[in-house]
Amino acid sequence: MTYCVAMRLNAGLVFLSDSRTNAGMDQISTFRKMTVYEKPGERVLVLMTAGNLAITQAVKQLLDKESIEGPDGEAVTLWTATTLFDVARIVGSAVRKVHARDAEALKKHGIDFNCSLIIGGQIKGETMRLFNVYAAGNFVEAGIDGVCYFQIGESKYGKPVIDRVVTPHTPLEEAAKCALISMDSTLKSNLSVGLPLDMLVYTANSLKADQLVNIDESNAYFRMIRSTWGQRLRQVFDSIPDPSWDGDQPDLSANSSAQQQAMNPLSKINAPQG
Repeated sequence: MTYCVAMRLNAGLVFLSDSRTNAGMDQISTFRKMTVYEKPGERVLVLMTAGNLAITQAVKQLLDKESIEGPDGEAVTLWTATTLFDVARIVGSAVRKVHARDAEALKKHGIDFNCSLIIGGQIKGETMRLFNVYAAGNFVEAGIDGVCYFQIGESKYGKPVIDRVVTPHTPLEEAAKCALISMDSTLKSNLSVGLPLDMLVYTANSLKADQLVNIDESNAYFRMIRSTWGQRLRQVFDSIPDPSWDGDQPDLSANSSAQQQAMNPLSKINAPQG
């Protein structure tokens, strides 16, 4: 299993992936899930993968040569595509080719064709875009109907904090911090996700991948995240009054009047009218 998250913000893009792969409890290893295709000043594309490792490796191998037909009938590749939409089409085409070649054989062995991919970045002359490509080769784009992020792999543990924090207006540094907290929550709850991590923070219109880091156990900032986040959650939890099942109001004597009003939804209705 793995966990990857990507965010499309007004200020740029954030990509984060773990590197753990396993084929049973006694066959755990690491494999990079993030691939960067970069031509500085012209394009930065970031691919992240989850699912059956043999399938995603096969897709990545095809991407080096995969092409689709462009509007003028010419062959378009990752390096010549003029839109991220065409890049997503190229990734989807590679997925479908691997499916056509391997899906039936996998099915005979009781193995589902399981893969999901995130592709995003920016091509000169176009805005930043982010796509989630499914096992059927079809895809959806972030930024539609307010959705500004995608997750693939073991996503459920890291989703709540992103839903509460990240919007398209979130600064890049805050979004990167939120992504790392989301990853820490996943690491805490699922042993199939593990270090080291790959993170790329892309500034809009920079057209270069200069903020790409590998995060392992020795990374001081992530160690701080891992220790501080749990402590702060516990502090917030302890500050919330315990439930009262006999109808009594919780003791709010230690809280400010503003906190009391926030915790009492009837306070504004019952307040004296001036």
